[in-house]
Amino acid sequence: MKKFMCENFLLENEMSEILYHRYSKECPIIDYHCHINPREIFEDKIFENITQVWLYGDHYKWRQMRSFGIEEYYITGDASDYEKFLAWAKTLSYAIGNPLYHWTHLELKRYFDIHEPLNEKSASKIWEKANALLKTREFSVRKLIQRSNVEIVCTTDDPVDSLEYHIALKESFKEVKVLPAFRPDKALAIQKKSFLTWLTQLENISKSKITNFETYLKVLEKRVEFFHSVGCRISDNALDYVPSSQSMNVCVDEIFVKALQGVEISIKEEQEFRIFMLQFFAKLYCKYNWTMQFHMNCIRDNNETMLKTLGPDVGFDAMNDSNIAKPLSLLLSRLQRNNALPRTILYSLNPKDNATIGTLMGCFQEGGVSGKIQFGSAWWFNDHKLGMQEQIHSLANLGMLSTFVGMLTDSRSFLSYTRHEYFRRILCNVIGKWVVEGEFPEDIELLEDIVKNISYFNAKKYFEM
Repeated sequence: MKKFMCENFLLENEMSEILYHRYSKECPIIDYHCHINPREIFEDKIFENITQVWLYGDHYKWRQMRSFGIEEYYITGDASDYEKFLAWAKTLSYAIGNPLYHWTHLELKRYFDIHEPLNEKSASKIWEKANALLKTREFSVRKLIQRSNVEIVCTTDDPVDSLEYHIALKESFKEVKVLPAFRPDKALAIQKKSFLTWLTQLENISKSKITNFETYLKVLEKRVEFFHSVGCRISDNALDYVPSSQSMNVCVDEIFVKALQGVEISIKEEQEFRIFMLQFFAKLYCKYNWTMQFHMNCIRDNNETMLKTLGPDVGFDAMNDSNIAKPLSLLLSRLQRNNALPRTILYSLNPKDNATIGTLMGCFQEGGVSGKIQFGSAWWFNDHKLGMQEQIHSLANLGMLSTFVGMLTDSRSFLSYTRHEYFRRILCNVIGKWVVEGEFPEDIELLEDIVKNISYFNAKKYFEM
């Protein structure tokens, strides 16, 4: 029996151990999609305690605590940070089989040199040791990023963001590139009541009055130009469903005017507007040589009571089960037909879509661009051991695993870079097993190349940052 989380954690044979420890482990990290706050990097924030690092804004942990029956007072309520930490420690003790159990202990090991399991008995001692370290300058945000061997961080930024901290970080934090990623979701959401409020913010940041659709598009193009000047090379779109209406006879200008006037937008009009805007942005991404990401099939803020109480994005999202095959095919084909299909990464929150993505992306690859259309890493509710294995197997079965751009954190935490380690161990174990079982030759030079590329070099080449 293996010791809990030993050096060969998740590695089941000697070949897997060789691939991870010799070739993958020390590769730098390109974290091309995350939700960390660039202001905290600029300020080089020091956290007062581990609750602030772990539990402030982490809806993964909040969901687990709620599932264990912890009162909201100890999750997002007014309980003290120590009380919240104890509630998390109690919850974690019983989180057998959940990736949070692994992530939590990887973080304790790698950052705090704490090797005992976190539970109610050990919580007090771990709280004291972790907090004593966190209060030192060696555990500031920038130090945490550097000691994680991170080379590039791409945050998630709205078109109305000023990017002032990204600009400042170019001079004050030269050790790591902290770059923006363009997230224009609100620019497409004309059906929402908040659209006009956001539009006012866009006018303010651009110093332009938006009176019609033409000026709207010009202002958005200027924002893309600005983001590019600050180093942005990636965009991201949350397609909770893939818009399916493909009529060519819709006047998008009129739909936009209706939105300006506060008139209710129909579902059909919303879909036509979204399709037009996705194509508009995709053309710009091609122009500036950006990568486009589609995050698909999430159903958000399901608990109306908690939405009213706590607001959005606090742990009440789930997998959507909408059909993506036909609408995504039509959308990608339309983009390609109009010379507007940039390098693209496709993610779905529902693993039922794995084979759909794996086969559909093969229809839009392009000579001269290795893996132009990517099957994105196991996302959100799928970034556990089984989900990562399924994504790796699906990509290998239906596409080219060796061109894969690898893992990302998708996190708000500065300790979550161990998710790259988690992924790399699983990747090396899958490949190692193929070799041991005679499904791939024991060609160490070739295996080294494949593992290093997926861990680091593919992303470095693909994003051109």
